Amino acid sequence: MSDRRGPGERIARLRPAYQADITAGTARFFEPRRTACPWCGGAALTTRLRTRDLLQHKPGRFVLDRCEGCGHVFQNPMLSAEGLEFYYRDFYDGLGEKKLGDTFGGRTKAYRGRARSMLPHDSAPKTWLDVGTGHGHFCAAARQVLPDTVFDGLDFTDGVELAEREGRVERGHRGSFPELAPELAARYDVVSMFHYLEHSTDPDRELRAAREAVRPGGHLIVEVPDPESRYARLLGRWWLPWLQPQHLHFVPVANLRDRLASLGFTVVAEQHAEAHDPVDLLAAVWLALDHAAPREDAPWLPGPPGALRRALRAGLLIAGVPALAAGALLDRFAVRPLAHRLGVANAYRIVARRD
Repeated sequence: MSDRRGPGERIARLRPAYQADITAGTARFFEPRRTACPWCGGAALTTRLRTRDLLQHKPGRFVLDRCEGCGHVFQNPMLSAEGLEFYYRDFYDGLGEKKLGDTFGGRTKAYRGRARSMLPHDSAPKTWLDVGTGHGHFCAAARQVLPDTVFDGLDFTDGVELAEREGRVERGHRGSFPELAPELAARYDVVSMFHYLEHSTDPDRELRAAREAVRPGGHLIVEVPDPESRYARLLGRWWLPWLQPQHLHFVPVANLRDRLASLGFTVVAEQHAEAHDPVDLLAAVWLALDHAAPREDAPWLPGPPGALRRALRAGLLIAGVPALAAGALLDRFAVRPLAHRLGVANAYRIVARRD
């Protein structure tokens, strides 16, 4: 949880353990390379993207492959359990807790929009489980739209325990959703997975868990990055939703619709414009600037940067402010109103009823 020490002291304290992990090599962070699509089993795979960690800048190279049969895009080779621990460490918690908490906490308008997507299908659900809830900010905002709904959260990090202590969720379930699903069977009117499925090692298993937790007649809401977005091709590795190495699977909307139907769901809504987050150009400029600039201090680096490197980084980022501002304006005022029509919506949302 939160650490009150200064960032420099915390980084120095964490550096020996990170350096030991890196010295041992990154090969153990990956599973064996797949020769077949994990979604459909097809063997016709092509390389979609090669990239590095553009957010934390931890060491490693990452490859996304695309199945030519069904269009599923997936990390190949995929992170192992050790790799997931290494690359998630200090991202959502630890060093990254405050930054990510502030980011997610400031998205109240988007969270209310997600909650409103349920209103045409169930205007007053009694119980709602948000899977991958993080610190529970969605649930806190959604309660403004659905004041009589009881919101629970589920996550495998300690953020869900914080969410319960802060009153953002009624109850926080910590652990693996598929493993917890039997004790949650048919308990919820709504189960939501907002930008969760792409993080899972086995999306099909997660969807089966959702079917178990949703009561008959209840609803499942899934929102994920759209690998068919034109931005994914135009921006390449600078497209933020690729988010390597954390995003493991990218499911085309037709694939998700078919899989939900096979699990006994009926899709009642498919939304693209509503799920679009207008940050693509801003994020692409930032990722490129941050990649070109000298690194800021982090425990996975051999040592803290000197004064010259810090000055060079600050100068480059300041010089990039006009480009960042232009990207933000284009995202919000030029692209956003036409995102779906232009085919650049970066996410889609599906609402499905369990029959």
